[in-house]
Formats: sequence, C-alpha cells, structure tokens
Amino acid sequence: MNYRVFVKKKEAFQVESASLFHELKQNLDLQGLQGIQMYNVYDVFHGDEHDMQLLKEKVLSEKVTDEVFDDIDLEGKTFIAYECLPGQYDQRADSAQQCLMLLNNKQDVVIKSGRIVILEGAVSEEDIQAVTRYLINPVEMREKDLAVLGYEEDVEIEPVPVLEGFRSLDEPGLEALRAEQGLAMTLADVKHIQSYFKNEEQRDLTLTELKVLDTYWSDHCRHTTFETILQNVKIEAGKLQDTIQKAYDLYLKLREDVHGNKKVMTLMDMATIAGKYLRKTGKLDDMEVSDEINACSVEITVDVDGEDQQWLLMFKNETHNHPTEIEPFGGASTCIGGAIRDPLSGRSYVYQAMRITGAGDITKDIKEALPNKLPQSRISKGAASGYSSYGNQIGLATTYVKEIFNDGYVAKRMEVGAVVGAAPKENVVRKKPETGDIVVLIGGATGRDGVGGATGSSKEHNDTSLTKCSSEVQKGNAPIERKLQRLFRNPKATKLIKKANDFGAGGVSVAVGEIADGLRIDLDKVPVKYSGLSGTELAISESQERMAVLIEADKFEEFKQLAYEENLDSCIVAEVTEERRLVMSFHGEEIVNISRDFLDTNGVRGLQDVIIREGLSDTDPFHSEVTSLEENLKQPNVASQIGLAEMFDASIGKSTVLMPFGGKYQLTETEGSVQKLPVFGFTDTCSIMTHGYHPELSLYSSYLGASYSVVEALARVTAMGGNYETCRLTNQEYFERLHTDPEKWGKPMQALLGLIEAEMAFETPAIGGKDSMSGTFNDISVPPTLITFAVTTEKTEHIISPEFKAAGNHIYYIKHTPKENKTPDYDELKTNFAKVRDLIRKGSICSAATVKFGGLAEALCKMSFGNKIGVEVKTSENVFDLSIGSIVVESTEEIHDEAFVLIGKTTAADTICINEECITIDHAIAAWCERYNTIYPMSVDQEESVIETPEYTAKERVHVKKTIDKPKVIIPVFPGQNCEYDTKQQFERAGAEVEIYVFNNLNVESIERSLRELSEKIASAQILMVVGGFSSGDEPDGSGKFIANVLSNPSVNKAVQTLLANDGLILGICNGFQALIKSGLLPYGDITKLSEESPTLFRNNINRHVSHIATTKITSNKSPWLSSFTPGQGHSIAMSHGEGKFVVSDEVAKQLFENGQVATQYVDLDGNPTMNGTYNINGSSYAIEGITSADGRIFGKMGHSERYEDGLFKNIDGDKYQNIFENGVNYFRNK
Repeated sequence: MNYRVFVKKKEAFQVESASLFHELKQNLDLQGLQGIQMYNVYDVFHGDEHDMQLLKEKVLSEKVTDEVFDDIDLEGKTFIAYECLPGQYDQRADSAQQCLMLLNNKQDVVIKSGRIVILEGAVSEEDIQAVTRYLINPVEMREKDLAVLGYEEDVEIEPVPVLEGFRSLDEPGLEALRAEQGLAMTLADVKHIQSYFKNEEQRDLTLTELKVLDTYWSDHCRHTTFETILQNVKIEAGKLQDTIQKAYDLYLKLREDVHGNKKVMTLMDMATIAGKYLRKTGKLDDMEVSDEINACSVEITVDVDGEDQQWLLMFKNETHNHPTEIEPFGGASTCIGGAIRDPLSGRSYVYQAMRITGAGDITKDIKEALPNKLPQSRISKGAASGYSSYGNQIGLATTYVKEIFNDGYVAKRMEVGAVVGAAPKENVVRKKPETGDIVVLIGGATGRDGVGGATGSSKEHNDTSLTKCSSEVQKGNAPIERKLQRLFRNPKATKLIKKANDFGAGGVSVAVGEIADGLRIDLDKVPVKYSGLSGTELAISESQERMAVLIEADKFEEFKQLAYEENLDSCIVAEVTEERRLVMSFHGEEIVNISRDFLDTNGVRGLQDVIIREGLSDTDPFHSEVTSLEENLKQPNVASQIGLAEMFDASIGKSTVLMPFGGKYQLTETEGSVQKLPVFGFTDTCSIMTHGYHPELSLYSSYLGASYSVVEALARVTAMGGNYETCRLTNQEYFERLHTDPEKWGKPMQALLGLIEAEMAFETPAIGGKDSMSGTFNDISVPPTLITFAVTTEKTEHIISPEFKAAGNHIYYIKHTPKENKTPDYDELKTNFAKVRDLIRKGSICSAATVKFGGLAEALCKMSFGNKIGVEVKTSENVFDLSIGSIVVESTEEIHDEAFVLIGKTTAADTICINEECITIDHAIAAWCERYNTIYPMSVDQEESVIETPEYTAKERVHVKKTIDKPKVIIPVFPGQNCEYDTKQQFERAGAEVEIYVFNNLNVESIERSLRELSEKIASAQILMVVGGFSSGDEPDGSGKFIANVLSNPSVNKAVQTLLANDGLILGICNGFQALIKSGLLPYGDITKLSEESPTLFRNNINRHVSHIATTKITSNKSPWLSSFTPGQGHSIAMSHGEGKFVVSDEVAKQLFENGQVATQYVDLDGNPTMNGTYNINGSSYAIEGITSADGRIFGKMGHSERYEDGLFKNIDGDKYQNIFENGVNYFRNK
C-alpha cells in the first residue's frame, strides 16, 4: 500500500521553525507574519501495516521530540509544500529507507520526503510568492501537490537515437543542432566531428557520441581555453610596460630552456613552465612522476613512532562555481567531495581542508538581488551549509575558512576547496593498463544528477540559468565517500589497484574512458539509483561518490571482498582492449565507438591574439581611505567570520595543530591550516597549507595580483613557522568568459606572467592547479582571480600561532617595501622570511601575523583579541594601508636587526592604542563581530547566566570481579560514522585490544549477517565503544537513529546486556552518545524504559553545526570512566555537533544530580556551569555535557576526548588531555 505520514516537532523543540520565522521576517519584511508551523512529509510506497508502524514509531519520529499524524487539516490555512525534483538525491528519504530495511528485512519499500510550511497571520498573495521563491530553488526543488500520492518512475527507456543526416548538414544546420542540444562546444568543434564521421567512420553518429564528445572536450575536462594557441602578443601595459615585457621575455627564455620552443604557446604552457624548468634544474626532485595524474604529489619523510618513513603527500584545489551559483548546497557539497576524490583516487587518505570563497555583499537586502539570480546571502549560507555538511559527515578537518567579498562575484560565485592527503609510499602502486585488465566501479549508484555538469561549468550564465540547469548539479553522499576513504586506506586493496580515476566531470565516459586507450564499456553493468536512465544519461551522469579502478582480471574476487568488508558494492564495467577505441554498449547495442586518436584531438584547437593592457581599476589598492580602528574592523574583508568558520568540523581526525581561532577567548584567526600527518601511530610531522589572493589588487593589475598571491601564501607559511623554500604551489585561476577578445585574454596571460616571475624568484614551483574560465553573467564578470595555495611540511614543535602570548613583550614590524612600480622586492622578502623563521625556531618569536586587507592595524587588533592582551604601538606607517609580505611579530626579547622595526609592546591594559587612537579590546571585538553577526551569529543566549548545581564525589566505585590486563574493545562502524580511527588509537595507547567492525547494510542478507556477527563480538568484548560521526547523515531528522535501532535489535540488546552482566563498560561520544540516549541505555541502562519523559539530545539553540573547543568540568567521578578525576576539574574539549543540546525535565535532572549521573558540564572560564551560549555552546539544560547510567558503567558525552594528543590544539588554553580511555582500561585491571 501507499501511505503518507506527517511529522511535526513538539512545541519545546521547534528550533528550526522559529529560526525560519525570524529569517523570513528579517529578509522579506513580512509585517503580517505571526508564526510558522513546519511538517516533514513522507510518502511511502509498497509498504504494509507493519512497515507503517515501524516508520512512525522508530524511523520518522522520536518519542520525546515529535508528533506523528496520518492526516493534517490544511483547510483555510496558507501553506507552501515542496519536495526534491525527481532524480535528485534526497538524503533524508535514503536514510529513512536504510533505517527501515534494518527493522523490517525488506528492500522494496520506497520513501520520498517533502516539507510543508504553514504561514500564520496576515500574508498577502505577494508575500506567499516571495516566501515560495525564498524556500524553493527550481534547480533542486518543486512545489508538492498534496492531492497526488504517486511514485514517478520512468521505466520506459528510449533507444539511443542515431542523428540521421548529420554528415550532410550545412553550417546553419550544424549551428541549429548545437543550440538544440545545448552543447558547450564551438561550431568549429561540431564541424570537426562531422568531418571525422563523414571521412573516417562513414556513418552518422549517435546522440550519445555527440554528448560524450561535448563532455570530453569541455573546458572543464580538457582545459580548452588554457590549451588555445596564443599568437600576436602585444603588451600595452602603461606604467607596468617594461616590467611585464621583462616577465614575458623570461617566459620566452624558459620555453627555450625547457622544450626548445617545440610546444605551442598556451596558457597551460605558461602555467606549467616554471615548474618544469625548476625540475629540470634539480629544484623539484621531490615530485612524484607518474602517468597517473590524480593530484599534486610529492615525496616526504614522516616520523612514525620514532622511525622515518617515506610517504606521498598529495594536494589539490577544486572549484564548483557554476553549480554553487545555481544550487548552493549541492554545488558546494560536491565541491569538497570532488576535491577529496582526486587525491583519494591517488590512494591517499585526505585529512586536511581549507575553503576559499568569493561573494558579493551578503549583507544587502535580498530584494536587491539581480533578476533571475539567487540573493548573495542565500548563496553564501546555502554553500556554507553544503560544504560543511559534506566535510563534517565524511570526517575531514576544515581548519581554514575565508569568504572574500567583491562585487564582481555577483556575476558568479567562487567556491574553492583545497585539500591535502597522504599515504605511505609503499602502499601506492602505479602500473600501465594491459589488454584483458578490468575496470571496476565501486561506490554509489548512478542517477540523473550531474548530467551535463562538465559542460554546464564550461558555459557562461544568463537569465535562464536558474531554471534550465537542474540536472547539471550533482548531489553529494558523504557516507559513501567515507567508505571509499576507508577502503583506500587499506594497503591490501590499494596494492591491487594499477590505476584509479574518480567520477568527477564527465561521468563514465571520462572517468572510465581515461583509464586506458582501448576500452569496451558495458553500460548495463553500471548500478543505477532508479530505473529509466537512458544510455546517454548513463554515459555522462556525474553522480558522485563513484570510483573507477583498474585491476588485473584474476584479482577481482579478492578486491570485491575487500570492498564488501567496507560496506561497498563493486562491479566490472569495462575491459581493456588492444584496439585504441572507446566503445560503449547499452542493451546489447553499441552506442559509442570512437577512435582514441580522434578523442585525443580535444576538438579544434583555437588560435587567439592577445593584448596585455593595464588593469580595470585606477584605484590604488595599496592605499586605504579608512581613518579609524573601528571603521577598519568593520570592513567587508576584515570583519569577523567566526560564525561561518565554526560550521566546519576543525578537530576531526586527531590531527589539528592549530584550531581556526586561538587564544583563551578563541578570537585570533590563524594564518592557514596545519595538520599532523594521518599516521597509525604517533608523529610530529605536520603539513601546512596557506593561500594568497587580493581581488582589488587583481582588478588594478592581474599581473601584480598573481605575483602577490605567491608572496602572501609564502608569508603566511613563514608566520606559522614553516619554510617557504620547501613549499610547493598549486593555483586556482578563475576569469571571465574570454570569447575571442584579445584584451580579455590579456588578463589571464599577464596573471600567469606574474606567477612565473614569483615562482622563479622564490624557486617554489607550481605543480598543479585548476582553471575555471566562465565567470560571466550577462554583462558582468568576476574579478581576475588567481589564488595561490602553498603546501609544505614541518615539525609541530616549530609551529606558532598569531595571538599575543603575554603582556610586556616586544612588537616588531618586518616591512616589505615594494619596488617603485609596486612589484614585489623578492630579495628583501626572501631575506625577511628566512630571518623570521630562524627566530621562531630559536624561540624568540612567539607569535606572528601577516598584514592583510586591513593593514598593520588589522593584524595588531586580531593578535590582541585571542588573549585580550593590550597593545601600545607608535609608528610612522599608515596602519591601514595594504602591505602584502609584511609580518608583525611578538618577541620575548629584543631583536637587533634593521629589518625588525620595534613599534611597541604588549600590555596588561584592556586597550589597543595605535599612535593617537585608543579603543578598548571589548569594543574593538564588538565592532569586528558586528557586520556578519545577523547572517552568521557566533553564539546565542549571551544574556543567560551562571547556574548553581551540585557536584558528586564517589565514596566507593564499582569493581570488576575478574581482572583483565588487556581488555577487548569492539568499535562498530555504522554508515556515516567517522571517529573510529582516532578512538581506536586512544584505546590502544591505553593498553586495550581493539577491533573495528564495519556494519554492512548493502542488502537484507548483509544486515542479518552484521546483526549476528556484531552481537557475537559485543557479547565477548569488555568494552563497547560507540563513536562519533553522523548516523546515516543524521537523517531522517534526528541524530543517532540508525545506531539506536541497531542497539534495540533483540540479539544486539541481548549481547549488550551480556557485556554489562560481565562487568563490561560502554562509552558513547557525540553521535554515539545520541544513540545511547535514544536507545534508552542512557540514563537507564535498559532500552525498555525509554518514554516521552526521557532526556534527549536535540538541535543546538543556534540552529547550526558548532565546531569549537569548549570548557567542561567533571561534575561526578562515580563512573569508572572518570575515576582518575576530581569533581570541579576542568578540561578544554573539542566539540563538533549540530544536535548536542541535552534536554531534560527538572524532575529527572534532580534525580540525575542526586545519583551522581551528571558526569560533566559546560562551564565558563571561571569554571562555573552556565547557560550563556558563548560557553554552553548548544543550550543544554543544566549545562549538562555528559551523563552516566546509575552504576556509572555506561557513559555518554558530546565532547571528543579522543581528538587530542601532544602537539595538537597549540593555540588553545587549558587542560586538553582528558584520558577517559585509560580510566576505562584501568578499571579492568582494578587500578
């Protein structure tokens, strides 16, 4: 039967609807709107009565928080109902289906989700239309017809048409075909195809062949703009004429030295020439050389448990500008997903990320948005939610986040993700394909999402983009990519892989098609999300989270089993053939058969004249008109972005050396991202990643913009204690659609000349990059954008952070003085960087910051904020001017060097005084936080205060009847969890034996086997550890639900009770705590006692994910897990969750405190439990962070105690080492 269910939050839990109400009131100025009611709607197909009961009680709702209805009365009410477009991935519905399959052992029930928003009060038809436009982005959503309960499944598949008469079409006919099919390729390309099929194949082509070629030759896949041949270069650059001519002459000399001018002149040649020269001259011997290009890859030495090992360090930057512009959440989530998959396909484990984005003014009224454009604030918020959702779910630490504001990005959003991965060199095998090898597809299934994504990204945008591009945006599925990460971290699997390619742009046609010169692909073998996909859709769909791997045919069963153990499907989709042709079959018919030589022409190579002119702006970017500290701190690119950055998990992976904001108050932003290498063991080796880019400077001169992007990135590395000389670079180019305008072509060309000069001057080669050359909307364009990312390694002991450390220290300014024509003085910079690094290593310099958008004043203020240390500075410099490459340092001793100019001291006062202007630190912080606080609030409930609650000191504790020296810990890994590695290592260090068991839910049989095996393992273990992460992506609408249902399974519950009866322990952290609470194991130790009055964990009061180091105190030491602590003892603990608010009634809370079951609480900096949202980051009742069962043997907490070890969180105050793991192990030793 088919059925519809409505679910609504109970009144006390309507955080989301309250948040949307305030958002609509604020953004749409709806005076008559009085309130909002919100329902989640689930349409269920092919279910029976038992299925409906399970769904209503255990999947779609929770006893404590939800009300469930079979019907709701909408008569006379104003409402908007909406749902995903058919074919778009719906994580909520997918998670509901997975959860139901766990409970009913059936695979045929289908669920679709939607939402109803009821508007209460006086709202006009115009208001309703405005709200509808606000809620429904036509690229991904549509209005839902509540009168229809139907499952749209297009099972009839049209055969792939042959384009009859194609060979005989004249030029207007070819142009009409190009327009009709929405092709990204040029008319010259279509003529080239016509000639090939007329003269060589002597047949008309199929529609699939046309679409495959359009995809293969797109700018996104084949960099056709960057491969266009440049000719007749003229330089008419005004004040920079001689400088740019000199840079051009340098490029010509490098061409002669590297390849003797044998290659044509292209932007690609320019982007790679310096790296090739430096490699040829012995300055790039660390680069891994391979035919397989997945990401930048260098060889490094990593210390692991005291021994040096050879590793590969891989890094990559990725853009999703086009998809994020039209569908912010999906576009940004697949931006980071795609960035991860490049080094992942190189068999490295990706552990470090940063995000650099570009937007217009997000504080503008949304009514000022351009017609047929989403408002900037909507794009910004949606993209932040999408990227953070994906990164947080997959378990990737994003430790540097920066949105750069410039009106040019109204033309098209800039969404850039940059990641770093690593792997032991011995685990990575690279071999050439041989005839008979097979291509195996692993990971997700294929759908219509992302059809045409590569070609869409290659087009400029116009007024119809929002309504025409729906299928071009891919949808991310982070839990599946997490499984791929686990598989590719297993050397047994990676050593079977000869070559791998991720399903980025172009889908099967490119991902599989690039693996070997000769391939026969069977599209019928490609797993699908739903039936009805045509051969063309299967060939070019960019559905995410899929990987193509090349292995020897006789290794398939072994590889398949390894994939299965990680809960992954795998299937053979292609075979390597001797003939150099790409052949695809569908339903027994060949629908693609093209020669490799023709494919590799990449279409018709263009010829382009170039004129290099002066920049687009006469405004001097180095001089500021700002006149006060307060005005400076409120500037768009200076103002605080903490509320944005803390949406991103910055501590996952137990590798974060510097949190994004440091100091006692966590208010000083870092210079870049620093993470330890992801070793199984202990290491002091870390990787640094920084960026450089300034839009106003690039508008003034894209040549200078590129030069200084390198200077800025290397200055940031220096300020953190890194060595600029060992840096390797990767670049992001993002320019307007160039067409055939020679002046437009001059912008990227001169930018690359600036890049070449900087690379050569510093001898830091760019070994990779990404270009996006379609930043145009009608007649407006993005600013010329060339971002430099710098990557190197260092020892954690040498890393410093920017916050001032103590009063009474010296403040020095190491100034970079550009040359007369404003070009960088590279010799001075290199000398300065070396001196700063030397003094950091000697311990003299304890903090350092580079000068950015707001000049010297910005650096001094932000260095002050973290520990609220005063500043007294006198200087003749214009403190608001831009001075890229200059560095401010705090030193514990005098420095006698003319490059270091003493400008002042740190003080114990609560003021920042620069020359004649003084401002209190708190006033400065308030000004700094003001601009974006409405859009990205840092915290809520700041008016709330300290509370008084009792502590509990245990007089006696539970003991084991039988001691065990090496207790066994079982860590089940459920779909969406990501903390297993960190937690396993902590238990092993404490002396336990640890087994990770991946719960497999690929089908009913797998679930039954997993339930049986997991039950056996729990019953024979001493400790059950339920780790953090996102249980099925925290869907449908509630965290920990999948795990809670596993724990409630009769056989698993029996095993849990056996473990407890044998004096065993259970620990749940974050998502694991949520599962223990929602199963009833906490606080009762018994799943049968769960009721509507039970405590629960719910959405944070701020209504977003929060990643922050919170201060917690030990409230009770009754539990074995807390036996070594004293009540009142404080810790600084990593928090990262969206649903961590502990909700409990006064009556139950009283019992918990009396029983000593309240284990830990959120406290302020004085150690007092508080309801103030700055410290109680989720709004938990009674500030409760963790609780135990009555006997203390089951413990759940939100904070990630597993994420700390020596060398991490160096910019965070307090005791960060809370070794509950050792306490748990020692309990079995009766210590």
